[in-house]
Amino acid sequence: MKKNNSLEEVHNSIDTGAKTSVFKRILAFFGPAYMVSVGYMDPGNWATDLAGGSRFGYTLLWVLLMSNLMALLLQSLSARLGIVRQRDLAQASRDTYSRPVNFILYFLAEIAIAACDLAEVLGMAIGLELLFDIPLLWGVSITLLDTFLLLFLMNKGIKKMEAFIISLIAIIGLSFIIEIFLAEPEMSEMAKGLIPSIPGGEALYIAIGIIGATVMPHNLYLHSSLVQTRKFDRTKKGIKQAIKYNFWDSVIALNLAFFVNAAILILAAATFYRNGMFEIAEIQDAHKLLQPLLGTKWAAILFALALIAAGQSSTITGTLAGQIVMEGYLNLRIQPWVRRILTRLVAIVPAFLAIYYFGERSTGELLILSQVILSLQLGFAIIPLIHFVSNKQKMQGFEISLPTKIVSWLVTLVIVSLNIKLVYDEIHSWLMSSENPVYIWVFVIPLAVFFLFLLVYITIKPVLEKARGQAKLVPHIDKIIVSENNRSITYANIAIALDFSEIDKKSLESAFQLGGKEAKYVLIHIVETVGAFVYGDKAHDFETMSDARYLDEYKKKMEAFGYKVEVRLGFGNPKTGIPEVVNGADFDILIMGAHGHNWVKDLLFGTTVGAVRHKINIPVLITV
Repeated sequence: MKKNNSLEEVHNSIDTGAKTSVFKRILAFFGPAYMVSVGYMDPGNWATDLAGGSRFGYTLLWVLLMSNLMALLLQSLSARLGIVRQRDLAQASRDTYSRPVNFILYFLAEIAIAACDLAEVLGMAIGLELLFDIPLLWGVSITLLDTFLLLFLMNKGIKKMEAFIISLIAIIGLSFIIEIFLAEPEMSEMAKGLIPSIPGGEALYIAIGIIGATVMPHNLYLHSSLVQTRKFDRTKKGIKQAIKYNFWDSVIALNLAFFVNAAILILAAATFYRNGMFEIAEIQDAHKLLQPLLGTKWAAILFALALIAAGQSSTITGTLAGQIVMEGYLNLRIQPWVRRILTRLVAIVPAFLAIYYFGERSTGELLILSQVILSLQLGFAIIPLIHFVSNKQKMQGFEISLPTKIVSWLVTLVIVSLNIKLVYDEIHSWLMSSENPVYIWVFVIPLAVFFLFLLVYITIKPVLEKARGQAKLVPHIDKIIVSENNRSITYANIAIALDFSEIDKKSLESAFQLGGKEAKYVLIHIVETVGAFVYGDKAHDFETMSDARYLDEYKKKMEAFGYKVEVRLGFGNPKTGIPEVVNGADFDILIMGAHGHNWVKDLLFGTTVGAVRHKINIPVLITV
């Protein structure tokens, strides 16, 4: 099974060990959380914060604080997963769940990213309309160019991309510092807003939207990948240090995001709620009213400028998350520019159609709906994440503590419970108001029940796996078929390349037919983990140890039947690893599986068989 580095273009591109001073080493780790934090201040947040502040004043300020604490906890878990296991959340899910389940999880993750991207595209387009009077549909179309900006920044290196993002965050923060100074909010009312309360059903809908806008599922995928851009000493001390530095990176970055979100809600409460304007949910309305209410044109200009900066920065990270999800769940790698254009189109097309059919006044409702969709998807990302970082064997001693585990599950319970209540209330409302509810009973309710069962499944599946024993990271065959064979020797020294799939059975049986019991067999397997690519034979991750153990089991099974067996473990890419092992010894023939690729897959992804065949000087027997 082919394993790829997450965001391979920038993987391990920053060597933190090369820094001469402790301060520079700490700064080298800082950056991933800032990339993640922009998702916590994107235009979708603006819509929910404006709606919450204008309708309920400072009442929902506590929801923002609670959401920020949730986000800090979950992002730290995500970073820990990437640092310790060197797998992003999507890759870890692919290693754990079945292919059909992973495909559904991928589909849900893409919906979440599309919803997030929808908010970013709309925000960017609205900002262009407010500042330059560009029609909204034209603004949506212009956002396609963001894709090429991302490609340019990726080519310049991850540090320059992070610097660009941080500069945009600075623009947003500075704009709102000035806005808050102009709005003069009431400090006593702000303090009361930190006391938990939900005024009614509409407030619950907005509160869930705020949670979805703050604790964003695509950021969990993104953070677990971005931390892998840092190269550091893979010792226990080095890993522990990386976890600590990335935690503080998250604390600083997410608190900045909390300041921006709180500033928007406070601005709405101090400006609109205080003046009796309770229905300001459209960003365009907020922009128009800021100047007359605050008495300066700079209030409106700064608001639009911050909105463009938020949309631009968020769209870059959203596109990266799309790449991570596609490669992680589907193990699908296509050309970077194709992948990013496709990811952008997934957001642009719904935004374009919604504005075209429902008009520009629908953007506020679309933005809030996009954040509710994000919240509904959260459970499908959080639950696997907690399972992954709680696994003692896979986390190699860096699993989360019991108190952290309890708090994490409580956060999950709160989010999932709120979402179930929201779905129940919405379906009940549709049933009561619909003249023909048969469609709801036939389509909506079965779909809701299906996803509820899926949520239960991904919760209990790792628990059951743990009860039965350690889950396998690769599709190792359960039974090794070794038969008696007393034929005279045809080949004396046979190399067999194994990948722990069903094709191994045929490769072994073919080898026994050619060599009998007098031949010597050498079993070859190439470890393709991230650690194997970077550290070679010095890699000591879980999959390396697992693969070595399975090779040894193959050997013992064959030796029990009287065969002479050796094992060789290689590291990195099989296309080069297998020839290195074969050319380094005196083999008569190599036997390996074809893995069922057709010419289309070979054209897109390449073929190990073809690459190996041209790099060795002995016959190759390919089993299919």
